[in-house]
Amino acid sequence: MKKHSTILISLLLLSLASCVQKSYTKTVVFTLQVSNIKDIKNVGIRDQGKPLSWDSDFEMKPVIKDSLYTATITAVTSYKFAEIRFTVNGDFELKD
Repeated sequence: MKKHSTILISLLLLSLASCVQKSYTKTVVFTLQVSNIKDIKNVGIRDQGKPLSWDSDFEMKPVIKDSLYTATITAVTSYKFAEIRFTVNGDFELKD
């Protein structure tokens, strides 16, 4: 009986250890062209994963003012994809 309990506990511990996804450091470079939008004050990105947030913009830096913006984000994650939204002057793209 003790042998069966030891085997059962060992299998349980092994199964719990394999549930954790491996995390990697990922660097993503975002580039956004907004040449058809007038009166641009700020351009940003929103998402649910850190360092991004749905509540506030991660500011994109202008490469060519009022035309081309870029942002580089580095994070430790196990996700292979993300849903992001670009914002211009605080408004989401494709709103409604």
